[in-house]
Amino acid sequence: MIFTPRILLTVSLIVFVSVLLQLSFFSQLPLLGSVANVVPVVVVTMGLLGGALPGAVSGFFAGLLLDSALGTTLGVTSLALMAGGYLAGRWREGYDVVSSLVPPLLTGLLTGVSAAIYAAMQLMLGVDAPVSLLVLREIAAQALFGALLAIPLFPLVRRLLRPALVQDGRVVRRRVGRGGILGAAG
Repeated sequence: MIFTPRILLTVSLIVFVSVLLQLSFFSQLPLLGSVANVVPVVVVTMGLLGGALPGAVSGFFAGLLLDSALGTTLGVTSLALMAGGYLAGRWREGYDVVSSLVPPLLTGLLTGVSAAIYAAMQLMLGVDAPVSLLVLREIAAQALFGALLAIPLFPLVRRLLRPALVQDGRVVRRRVGRGGILGAAG
């Protein structure tokens, strides 16, 4: 991803709007005994589109915004979302997204990983709540919701960030002068 001031503003707005939507809309809609979480989906999408660094940085700031807005322990959500964004970015740097099924499946998996990291960190910090196997159901529900939310969100975020994306492996041919053709990677 090529960062310009305009793209940096766009990424910041995407992260901020996702946090606002999570706090004001998605947290009010219980489904299957859980709540859909849009923020990890956006963070994983940033990682899949931009790489490990944009994924981790957007995860850190999204988590910091969530922790600040909810008044919870600062950094717990940031670490969980950073891990999801970083792993998505590492996937993008190692493999191409060649199928339309890869983003939803990978987003669902990494949303579940982020939820598991968050739950483990809360347990290590000594949360005062009874713990049962329902935690596993919550993680599975988060993974399912992440996969379903990725279907509309991945193309939307890709469209918003299209000017900044670097297309690997494409060869663009253009005319140079009279009859000369130059191949340049785009």
